[in-house]
Amino acid sequence: MVTKNLSERDKKFIWHPLTQHQTAAAPIGIVKAKDALLWDEDGNEYIDGIASWYTCMYGHSNDTITTAIKNQMQKLDFVMFSGFTHEPAVKLSENLLRILPENQAKIFFNDNGSTAVEAAIKMALQYHHNRGDKRGTLIAFEDGFHGDTFGAMSASGLSSYNGPFEDFLLKVERIPPPQEDTIEKVLAQLESIIQNTNCAAFIFEPLAQGAAGMKFHSAKGLDVLIKRCQELGVICIADEIMTGFGKTGKNFASDYLENNPDIICLSKALTAGMFPLSITSCSQAIFDGFLSEEVHKGFFHAHTFSAHPLGCAAALASIELLSSPEIMERRRYIENAHKQFAATIEKHPKVKEVRSLGVILAVDLNLQMERYGNLRDKLYQFFMKRGIMIRPLGNTVYVLPPYVITNMQLRKVYSSIEEALEHF
Repeated sequence: MVTKNLSERDKKFIWHPLTQHQTAAAPIGIVKAKDALLWDEDGNEYIDGIASWYTCMYGHSNDTITTAIKNQMQKLDFVMFSGFTHEPAVKLSENLLRILPENQAKIFFNDNGSTAVEAAIKMALQYHHNRGDKRGTLIAFEDGFHGDTFGAMSASGLSSYNGPFEDFLLKVERIPPPQEDTIEKVLAQLESIIQNTNCAAFIFEPLAQGAAGMKFHSAKGLDVLIKRCQELGVICIADEIMTGFGKTGKNFASDYLENNPDIICLSKALTAGMFPLSITSCSQAIFDGFLSEEVHKGFFHAHTFSAHPLGCAAALASIELLSSPEIMERRRYIENAHKQFAATIEKHPKVKEVRSLGVILAVDLNLQMERYGNLRDKLYQFFMKRGIMIRPLGNTVYVLPPYVITNMQLRKVYSSIEEALEHF
């Protein structure tokens, strides 16, 4: 009997995310990963140019992190987090609060990015409700993305994800992300919305909108919006699920701001892709808004796998790596390499715009391309055939590599982009 490969076995049973199975190519069976490389079942090698959705920032199968998980599972595998606590969760909270913006005071555990955002939105809505101030409107940026659960999806502005569910979502008012020359205009829009609706919270991806195509906006402008929201009692939620843990050049994109968010959402690189875990942190004032002799004013929101000890162990090891001399050196190298590469291609006739921030590089092509259309798929396959795993977002080709990518591997990624500019 002939043994079927992974792709054939997969096709019989599995429903994949972001996939139209009527037309999609068969998924590639990956059997091994190490550092910045992936290998498929046929022995082909791929450079992971986007750290598998910006999670594996310290490289796949990182020995420090796998050892931490192994050691933890031999001590305590799991215990529910309602009524119990454990060393990995406490230590992780202590270590996170040392590097998060100084106003953050409490850590709430979830299990993925969407649920971190979901918890943040519920915190904001209930905070006002507990004070007898019913507010039901969110403010969010145009083209933002915050996840696929209903609250997170409501805050998102990409119709390719939200279309069938528009009639069921929370009320959201949208403003454009501020650029240096539009700050006053966007501020006026914000103030008009707050004056005319009962706004509970302003949620945003700070400085870089990932799923929108790595679009950047003004830190100065965002600071102005946060300041005004907080003056008017609107809670500010920073979704750092994509931007957190060094990707923008600082530990958090919020570190570029003078006005700290009230709530911050973290996931992805939190555990370096080793374990599904997320964090919703908040200020002392937000936490205090739930303290009461009335039980129902507590935050009755829970996930079975909250503060999973193995995930906490992975996160602790990841945070240790984040500030290690080796990783800091690689972060600086990638940031400088991106800037140099951007300068070499910015005048190319096929390049509409090229931009970089920290280890994020984005190239907008002068091509009309649907987000998941035929031409985009050809571009994706073009890179895969050259051993480069990057997923264009429509006509935006972005690179967000693991910090441990080698110089030669990074040059190969750049070369493949240059080749694509001549091919398409």
